[in-house]
Amino acid sequence: MTTAGLVALVLLLVIAAYACAGGTDYGAGFWDLTAGGAERGERPRWLIDQAMAPVWEVNNVWLIFVLVITWTGFPVFFQTVFAAMWLPLALAAVGIVLRGAGFALRKPARRLAGRRLYGAVFAISSLLTPFFLGAAAGGIASGRVAPGTAASPDNWANPTSLLFGLLAVAMTAFLGAVFLAGDARRFSAPDLDGYFRRRALVAVAVVAVLAVIMLFVTHGDAPHVWRGLTHGVGLTLVVLAAVASLATCGLLLRTADARWSRVAAVVAVASGIFAWGMAQRPYLVPVSLTVAEGAGAPTTLRWLMLVTLIAVVLVFPAVAFLYWLDTHGELESLTDADLRGGAGDDA
Repeated sequence: MTTAGLVALVLLLVIAAYACAGGTDYGAGFWDLTAGGAERGERPRWLIDQAMAPVWEVNNVWLIFVLVITWTGFPVFFQTVFAAMWLPLALAAVGIVLRGAGFALRKPARRLAGRRLYGAVFAISSLLTPFFLGAAAGGIASGRVAPGTAASPDNWANPTSLLFGLLAVAMTAFLGAVFLAGDARRFSAPDLDGYFRRRALVAVAVVAVLAVIMLFVTHGDAPHVWRGLTHGVGLTLVVLAAVASLATCGLLLRTADARWSRVAAVVAVASGIFAWGMAQRPYLVPVSLTVAEGAGAPTTLRWLMLVTLIAVVLVFPAVAFLYWLDTHGELESLTDADLRGGAGDDA
């Protein structure tokens, strides 16, 4: 494998990491949006706040990796995509900012109107951000953003883009529900365990339907990707995603350890991301920009791989340890009693 191909593989790995880690948070925001009114949605929103609070910021680390690797390793590709689809990407960026602000501000807000406003900003942004990111990916997959392409609504408002956007939303909802079902057990909320299990099963059914529709749509609108998804490595990964989705359903229907349902759900989504990436080979943009054509200078790629390796060695263990602490209940919020007790000890 060439250096450019290796960097492209690393980029795909990081995209999958962001889709799974950040996607879980976006999915939690989706269920926050659909939880109902203040009284009906109080319990689900309580769990979402408790589950997301320790880790929601760190998941954006993977997005930073994506931007740095794309900008440095594939500058032609970076310029092509951001020039042709600046609007959906800008909307996604605004959504990321508003989502974080809404989540951070709604809990300390004293007035009910303020909590509702910030909660709505968080929930709606959690829906729109993955949609626009998925729409941009669909524009790439359908080959509408060749080098020199001017910005146009058709670049991201086309059948493949709209379907990719809807599929991105459905996959985040699936991940969010699976992880929240496990969190419900951790917080001793059996009613919410069943609540989110049912929603996870509905979400995975929606993902399956959209995936089948996608195969029909890409056949005519993105033929190179369709062929990649129905042959070779791409087909193998599609089958793996389907098997992992079925395994997740089986685990959700049993009283099994939540860890295994989470693992199966992550494998399902990551396999889908890899299937898309492998289906595009050897192109970054089918069929106009190959990996080799879009890559930076060989020296730049070698230094990028070295810096990425150092970053992974430094960052990955810390992030993995944070996830471990969170899933083992070591990062619970301090209560008023804890704070008062700590103040008394200091005195």
